[in-house]
Order: sequence, then structure tokens, then C-alpha cells
Amino acid sequence: MPSLRQQFLRHVAQTSDMPLLLEIERAEGSFLFDASGKSYLDLIAGISVSVLGHRHPAVVEAVKMQADRYLHTLVYGEYVLSPQVELASLLASLLPDPLDTVYFTNSGSEATEGAMKLAKRFTGRAEIVACREAYHGSTQGAASLMSPTFFTQGYHPLLPGVRHINFNSEGDLEKISSKTACVVIETVQAEAGVRLPRNGFLKKLRQRCTETGTLLVLDEIQAGYGRTGTLWAFEQYGIVPDVLLLAKGMGGGMPIGAFVASQEAMRSLGHEPPLGHLTTFGGHPVCCAAALATLRFLTENGLVEKVREKEALFRQLLVHPAIREVRSAGLLMAVEVGGFQVLQKIILECAVNGVVTDWFLFNDRSLRIAPPLTISEEEIRLACGAVNLAIEKFGN
Repeated sequence: MPSLRQQFLRHVAQTSDMPLLLEIERAEGSFLFDASGKSYLDLIAGISVSVLGHRHPAVVEAVKMQADRYLHTLVYGEYVLSPQVELASLLASLLPDPLDTVYFTNSGSEATEGAMKLAKRFTGRAEIVACREAYHGSTQGAASLMSPTFFTQGYHPLLPGVRHINFNSEGDLEKISSKTACVVIETVQAEAGVRLPRNGFLKKLRQRCTETGTLLVLDEIQAGYGRTGTLWAFEQYGIVPDVLLLAKGMGGGMPIGAFVASQEAMRSLGHEPPLGHLTTFGGHPVCCAAALATLRFLTENGLVEKVREKEALFRQLLVHPAIREVRSAGLLMAVEVGGFQVLQKIILECAVNGVVTDWFLFNDRSLRIAPPLTISEEEIRLACGAVNLAIEKFGN
């Protein structure tokens, strides 16, 4: 009988030729446990997903309760389902005007796709502007926003009419014109290795979009849900987007995403033609119940308010001559250690030391740190000790 690992390699589609191959049997809090019982402190939270840690009791209870009531009923948008309605209402109450109408999806990629369609339909324009070294998803529309094309070149041609600007480049804002349907941009560039907006860039971008009648689509798929120290990262920069993209941490470990806009804009998807955007499983009742429990816990238990304190502790403890820079936006952090070969060795050594870390799509020199927001001071000290040991062994 083939082992589970052998069956994984034979029958589960692979995305690279070097998967980590950790055989996870259970997870709880900040930890994963493999088949041998070894524990791994999860410093990346499933890529910013498990904001409340693994199997948080509030999320598990919400999933169980909803599973006892009903699962899938009909394609999204037809029935009045309380988990969807309550979650949309809570989101609207926690967002500034005009962000009051939510379209639920299964993922961040699908949220991006929906926002792109919404912008084209609402403005009557076709051109889309995106930033270089940004990641908004891997479906063909979302992948069309990606530059450089290293990860997409095997699938061209993608969507036409996409122009690119550089993050934090005020001069590039002139490329946004009356032909531009929307600008899709991360509030904090995650896959570039945690690049923060500087010198009022987002305010200048907001102004340019307003001047040209262009929708500003902010991608907070990684930066949202408290990760940067406020519930929504854009709160720190004095702007409000026309469309907000959410996913990853939204479901507390369950798959769900959303794009949020004004009711006026969202109505454009419902006529000429009707059913302008459809999803069968988007807003699944069980996922919405989990997301509702996650958002309630985040906002009622002071977790977001503690993010900056935990960020400061990481920065205090991650000290080694081989560390070239630490960039952070709350608990979204990049630790620059050198080239990819060195980084790979450090990542693998961290796993040996019982800590899971990762790298970034457009920055292969930096270690990704994005733990559950529930991580404790003791766990931060444990994690930093393991990371520093790995850097001591392999850092240049």
C-alpha cells in the first residue's frame, strides 16, 4: 500500500517540484502537528489566513452550528440566508461610506475578477491599471494584472488593456486617464516583500482617480482583517476606496472572499444584462458563518489593538548581523537575509527547528512572517529564537 506521501505526489496536482511535504495530522492555535507528533509554530498562518489561529473555538462552533442547519441551498443571490445577511451587514457597519454592499466569492482571485468586471460595467471603460510586483490572484483576469510576467508567461495571451505603474511613483499617476476603468492596487504590497506606501502616495492616487472618474480598487486580501494594526489597512492612510477586496483572513480558516462597493455601483451587475456576475458556491452558508464569527471575535476582543505591540516584539528579537532589513506593516513582515539559495536553506532549517516560514513571489531575498494575530509573547520569543538560529547557521 503506497504511503500517504506517495499518494500525494502521485494523485494531488503539484504546483512546484519542491513541496514542503509536511504531513499535517492536526492543528491548534499557533501550531501544526505532523504524523510523528512534531509541532511546528506556524509563522505564516496559511499565508495570512488563520488570523485567529488554527481551529479557533468561535470559528469551529459557528461551523458546527451552521452545518446542523443547512449547507448549500442555491446559487448565490437567490435566497435570503442569515449567515450571508448578518455578515454583509456587519461588514457594512465597519466600513466607511460608500462601501455598503457586499458580493461574496470563494477566494481572493474571484474577488479580483468580480471587481474588474464591476469597474468595466460601471464606468463603460476597458482599461485597467495595476502595479508592478503585485499579486491579485492566479485566474486569467487576475493574472493579467501581474508584472513582471515570470509566473504568467506560459499562459499568454491574457487580457488586453492592462497598463502598469510603479508603487509609490507619483509620476506614474499620469498614466491614469479618462480611459481607465479602475486602478487595482494593494494598500500594502505583500508579495513585493512588504512595501508600504510613502509620501502620501495613496492620497495622491485617490485624488487622481477622482479627477479621472476612475474606480480605486484596494486589494486588502492580505492586509485586511487587522493584520497591519487596524481592521482595514486603508484607515491608516486617510483614504476610502471605491471597491475593497477581501479574502484570506476573512473566514478564519474557511474559504471565502468578497468585493465591497457602493450599492449604486453594485447594481450595475444586475441589469443589461441581468446575472452579470454569478457564483454557485460564493457566500457558502458555512463559510459565511465562520467569517461572521471571525469578524465578531476580532472586533470584540481587542486583538487588532495588540498587533503593533507584537510587531515591536518581533522587531526587537529578530536581530542578527546577517539580517539586512526588517520591513513590517503590523504582523505582515519581511526579514531580508540575502539571495534565494540562502533563503531556502534558512526556511528549511526553520522547519527543522519547528517553525514554518516562507518567501514572497516578487522578493526571493526575504523571509515571510505573518502569524496568527493570536500569537502569544512566549510563542513570538520561541519563533524568533528558531529563526535566529537558522540565520546564524546559513546567513551570510
